[in-house]
Amino acid sequence: MKTFVIVLLAFLVVPLIVFADEAEPKLVEFGAPEPLVIETQNGPVSLSVEFANTDEERSQGLMFRTELAKDTGMLFDFEGPRQVNMWMKNTLISLDMIFISADGHIISIARNARPKSLRTIPSGGLAAAVLEISGGGSRKYGIARGDLVRHAMFGNTIVAVQDAEKDLPDEAKAPKRTPD
Repeated sequence: MKTFVIVLLAFLVVPLIVFADEAEPKLVEFGAPEPLVIETQNGPVSLSVEFANTDEERSQGLMFRTELAKDTGMLFDFEGPRQVNMWMKNTLISLDMIFISADGHIISIARNARPKSLRTIPSGGLAAAVLEISGGGSRKYGIARGDLVRHAMFGNTIVAVQDAEKDLPDEAKAPKRTPD
């Protein structure tokens, strides 16, 4: 009987040791952060976001992160409007999920999503993108349904840059173009 228990334990423990490395998450490398501006009732909010536009990037998202720097987030491009469901599996920090239409308008916000939750969080309409920011960030910044998100994926960034430049000193502004 003692031999049987040892053999049984060996069959259970050895595979765990052999395949332990496969349990480690294989993290995706995201590109350089990109500028994003949200036009709120209180004025523009500028964020620096990582851009998730492949299946691999969208699947990983902000999983396994222990913190999210101030004024940052992740923008998920779903390649066209659709019903989107998100979850918090392996996500260690609370997030606000901002669901965005194809023209850049916010259609709904899920605030303070619970870390590690497997509950699905629906978009509540056709979303082309989801912006994830730190939990509580949407209230802090005054972000609301109907606000406009400006980013290259929505084709509306030129106006955002021009608007952001209004508050800059002249020497920091882009040079004016003149006809040749």
